[in-house]
Amino acid sequence: MPADPDQFITVRCQFCDEMNQLEQFSNGHQAPCLNCAKPILLDRPLNVSQDDFDDTVLASSIPVLVDFYADWCAPCKMVAPLVDELAREHSGRMLVVKIDTDHAAKIAEQYSIRSIPTLVLFKEGEEIDRSMGFEPERVRILAEEAVA
Repeated sequence: MPADPDQFITVRCQFCDEMNQLEQFSNGHQAPCLNCAKPILLDRPLNVSQDDFDDTVLASSIPVLVDFYADWCAPCKMVAPLVDELAREHSGRMLVVKIDTDHAAKIAEQYSIRSIPTLVLFKEGEEIDRSMGFEPERVRILAEEAVA
C-alpha cells in the first residue's frame, strides 16, 4: 500500500547530522538521507535531542512514542528491548524515538518528566498518554491504540 502523501516525518541523519523530511517510511523500513544518501533506519528507535524535538516529535503527522531515559538508569535498560520491539512492530505507522534527559533538561522540564523511564505518546503534536517506570503491558496498549 503506498504511503499517504500527507504523512511525513522529519528526522536527523545519524551519519551527516542533516535534517530530512521524509514521506512516511517511503522505502520500507529505511529511507536514504537526502544529503549523504546513507540509510536512515526507521525500524528502531531514533535518538532525538532538544534541537530536533519539535521537528521530529511535535511536527510529525504520525504518532510518536518518546522514551525519556538516561544511560545510567537500570529501569531504562529494562524498558529498552520493549521500545526496540515496538519500533520494529509498528514501523510505518508510528515513529519511536529516545531522548536522553541528561542532555535535554529543557524538554524533560517542559513535559514534567520527574522519573525515568517515562514513555510519552504524542499524536499531532499533543501528548496523548504516558507510562512511568517499567509498565510493559501498558506501553504495548498505548502503542496498539496509537496505530489502530
